[in-house]
Amino acid sequence: MEGAAVRHRTVEANGISMHVAEAGGEGAEGNSRPAVLFLHGFPELWYSWRHQLEHLAARGYRCVAPDLRGYGDTTAPPEVSSYSAFHVVGDVVGLLDALCLDKVFVVGHDWGALIAWYLCLFRPDRVIALVNTSVAFMRHVMIGTGAGAVKPTDHFNRTYGPNYYICRYQEPGVAEKEFSPANARYIVRQILCSRFTSEADGGKKPEVDDDSPLPPWLTEADVDHFASAFERTGFTGGINYYRNMDRNWDLAAPWADAKVRVPTKFIVGDGDLTYQYPGIKDYIHKGGFKADVPLLEDVVVIPGAGHFIQQEKADEVSKHIYDFISKF
Repeated sequence: MEGAAVRHRTVEANGISMHVAEAGGEGAEGNSRPAVLFLHGFPELWYSWRHQLEHLAARGYRCVAPDLRGYGDTTAPPEVSSYSAFHVVGDVVGLLDALCLDKVFVVGHDWGALIAWYLCLFRPDRVIALVNTSVAFMRHVMIGTGAGAVKPTDHFNRTYGPNYYICRYQEPGVAEKEFSPANARYIVRQILCSRFTSEADGGKKPEVDDDSPLPPWLTEADVDHFASAFERTGFTGGINYYRNMDRNWDLAAPWADAKVRVPTKFIVGDGDLTYQYPGIKDYIHKGGFKADVPLLEDVVVIPGAGHFIQQEKADEVSKHIYDFISKF
């Protein structure tokens, strides 16, 4: 990917230092097109978007992919409460201001998708259009909605039990024993090589040892890139996003009746855990999703894809992104 002229710099935004990878946008065509902002998930980095940066930069777009708060070379505040959706959306808006970008296309995955949904609720004025992957807009998990609503951690505990990963991550220090920086390479291999389907009943992901062959979309160099970062930083910053799910739910309560009113395309793999949540397929395909996201233009379900869809099906996802944003 470095051969595609990725540029790296540090930007001061919202009181923290953010590492940003950029590609494209240096010629006349790129300068005339809106930029594309990529938001990664857990446990990932800007590098998760390496294929999309290359694809869209080659087509004249300026691509901006930060390490989010707590990841890579971006500041990792020690307080759990510093990882709320308000903080991370604030980082994104601060980054756009620092880069003098008024409005952008946004592409999100995993936690980056959740942050993108929140961004579109809180600051739709900064978003031209959205391509979100893997995590649909789940109002009951994201926003407090009245007396009958259930906090996200209560929902996951009741649905999957206390051993479900989101439940296990809640208590500070407990998840860190599972996610030791000394074992970062093993952890990254385990997570990236899992389709994230076996956890739907609270079970463990399949074991992947160091001798197991990597899937064709992942190289040892890719694993090394992720692992070297988490060996240095640990995983606490990313885990703290999960520890703010109930806080986000409370903070977002004023938006309980709001809808996501930006043009949207949604992409998910048919083997993704998030596509197996109870009721989610009916929500996505039978009108609920469209009611919450009125400008939803397309839902793409990619056969044979798991959770890390932008890496697993890189060319296909890149083309879907380009086909959508090139209309604007």
